[in-house]
This record gives sequence, C-alpha cells and structure tokens, in this order.
Amino acid sequence: MQPSEADPSSKIQQALAAVRALVIPVDGVLNGGRITIDGSGREICSISVRDATALKEALKHGFHVAVVSERNAEVYRPLLEQLGVTELYLNAESVFDAYVSFRDAAGLDDDSCAYIGDDLGDISVLEQVGFPVTPIDGTDYLRHRVAYISAYEGGKGCVREIVEMILMQQGKWSYMDHREA
Repeated sequence: MQPSEADPSSKIQQALAAVRALVIPVDGVLNGGRITIDGSGREICSISVRDATALKEALKHGFHVAVVSERNAEVYRPLLEQLGVTELYLNAESVFDAYVSFRDAAGLDDDSCAYIGDDLGDISVLEQVGFPVTPIDGTDYLRHRVAYISAYEGGKGCVREIVEMILMQQGKWSYMDHREA
C-alpha cells in the first residue's frame, strides 16, 4: 500500500525522511523562553541536558545543525561549540536571513531542513522549511502553520523529541544503541 498524500502521518514520515538539517532558535526553544541574569548583570546560559544530547546525536549522524538568535546570545556560544554545534547565527538581524545563509552555505534545499519555532518571529522560516515544528507551548498562531506540534515545551525536551523522530524515521536511532553496557 502506497502512502496517501491525504494521510497526515504519511506526509510527516516523508518530511522526516528528507531532513538533513535542523535549525533551532535559542530563545523559546533552547532556553524555554527564559533569560536569566546573575547578580553582576550577566546572562546565564542554560539548556536541557536531553536537548543537548539530541544535538550531539544529530551531529554524530552527519546532520547539519544551526542555532539562531536575533539578539546577542553569545553566552550560548561556548556550550554549543562544546556540543559540536559550529553553525551559530547569534545576534542575527533576521532569523530568516540567518536560515537562508545557513541553508545556502551547507548546500541544502528547504525540504531537507527542519525548523523548531515558538513565536511570531519564526513564521517566515516555518513557512519555508520542509519540516516546520513548534513546541507545545509555542504561540497559538503557529499551531495551524506547522507540520508537527511537539509534546514537549521549549527548553524541556522538544529538541530531543524532534531529533529522535527524524533519526528513527531514517533508521538511525535505536534505544538499544543507547543502553549501558
């Protein structure tokens, strides 16, 4: 039986199979929409360990991973680079322009890119990519404009869920591969 274009799950499976790159905003998706400032006025970087593990797993399987922010989120650079993420567009003038720069530099097309966005500033990229996603706590306006709504909030495992979905669909993820010896 051939997958039906009318079957939403088949469309999702086809989109997942095509993904070769993941683009993630810092604000709302990696940091859960929280900006924490210490007593000295410096921003503190914090992301979910599950999301961090997922980023490493995606990179291990040859995926391109980019992180974007329209504000000065340089505090995230050391952690992201430690995880292996080197495509960082922090303090970008436009998330959309950062996405296009990343896509073109990596030699990708829109259908091979997934984007997880949670707010109105993400709409232009969500409308462009092959697999647009929003966390469960993403703004209501996005819910009808994405292919998938994560069961998890931004900053609380959303990235992990999406990376697992992509890798499982492509036969690159197995829970058996991750058990302790």
